[in-house]
Amino acid sequence: MEYVEGTTALRVFREWREYLNPLLKESKFKETGVLTPEEFVLAGDFLVYKCPTWAWSGGLASKRKVIRWCLRPFNTFHLMPHYRQDYLPADKQYLITRNVPCLKRVAAMEYRDADEDEAIDDEMGEDQWVATHKGRVIVGSSDAEQVRDIEDEEEPAAAAAEVAKPKDAETLPEIDNLNLDDIPDMDEELELVEMEDEEDPAAMATSDNDTDRFVKTRTYDISITYDKYYQTPRLFLFGYDENRKPLAPQQIFQDISQDHAKKTVTIEAHPNESLSLASIHPCKHGNVMKRLIDQMVESGKDELRVDQYLLLFLKFMTSVLPTMEYDYTGDGF
Repeated sequence: MEYVEGTTALRVFREWREYLNPLLKESKFKETGVLTPEEFVLAGDFLVYKCPTWAWSGGLASKRKVIRWCLRPFNTFHLMPHYRQDYLPADKQYLITRNVPCLKRVAAMEYRDADEDEAIDDEMGEDQWVATHKGRVIVGSSDAEQVRDIEDEEEPAAAAAEVAKPKDAETLPEIDNLNLDDIPDMDEELELVEMEDEEDPAAMATSDNDTDRFVKTRTYDISITYDKYYQTPRLFLFGYDENRKPLAPQQIFQDISQDHAKKTVTIEAHPNESLSLASIHPCKHGNVMKRLIDQMVESGKDELRVDQYLLLFLKFMTSVLPTMEYDYTGDGF
C-alpha cells in the first residue's frame, strides 16, 4: 500500500486505528470517564454557555473526513481513511478560545532548593509552623533596621491629648460677634489669581502609540477536539510571542509543566485544521477524569453531570498548563 504525500507511516496507522475503532454510543462517563460524541457536544454547549470566551468551530470543510480512494498514474491506489466526522455536527467539530494570556514561563514557578521549607517550634510549645523559602536571600536585608518593640506608656491617652493641644491657640470668635462685611468675596479673590494647570506626576504619560500602555505577553489559541479512539476530549495549543509571531515548539514547551513536556505533549496534526500543533495526548484522560469524578462523590459534592464534564476537564488541564489563564468558569458545578 502506498501512502499519500506528506504523511508518515505512524500517522497513517493512527488514522486507520481511529477509523476502525467503533463509535461509542452508550454513556460510560461515570464508569470509565469517557464520552460519547453526543455527550461531547452537550458538554461543549454547556461550556460555551458558562464561559462565552469559548466557541464552537466547524473547521475546514476539506478536513471533514470521508473514505476516499485516489487513482494515481500506473493504476496505483492511495488509500487514506479520510472519513467524514459525521458523528459531530458540521458547525460543532471542535471548541476554541483565542488570545489566552500566558504571563510567565513555567520555570518561574518551579520549586527550587532555595525554596526549602523549615518547621519551626512555637516558643510557647504549641504546634509547629512552617517557614517557607528559607534559603532565599532578601536583597538589602543586612541594612534593614530592627523593628523596635512598643513600650508601654503609663498614660497614653493623656500624652496624646497633650500633643494634640495647640500651643498659644487663639480663642475663636463666637458666631454672633462675626461681622459679615469683613468676609472677603471669593469671586473677587479668584479674579486676582491666574489659574494655571499643573502637571500631575501620578498621571499616565501619553504616547502616540496606544499599545505602549499595555503589557505585552505570550498568548495562545486553545482548541478541544473529540478523540474517537480514546473517546475523550483532546486539547491542542497554538502560541504567539509578544509580537504576535507563532511560537516554535521549543518555546511552547516552556509554558508546559516539565512533568508533561515532551512526554504526554507532542506536536501533531490538528484533525480539523491544516496545522501541526502541540497536543496533550489523551491516553490517560479517561482514567484521570474517572478518578476526579469519584473524588467529588467521596468528598460529599453533588454528582457530576455529563454536561459539566468539560468544566472539570479544564481544571484538570491546569496541572499541565499552569501559567495559561483560560479557566474563567469558576466552580460551575
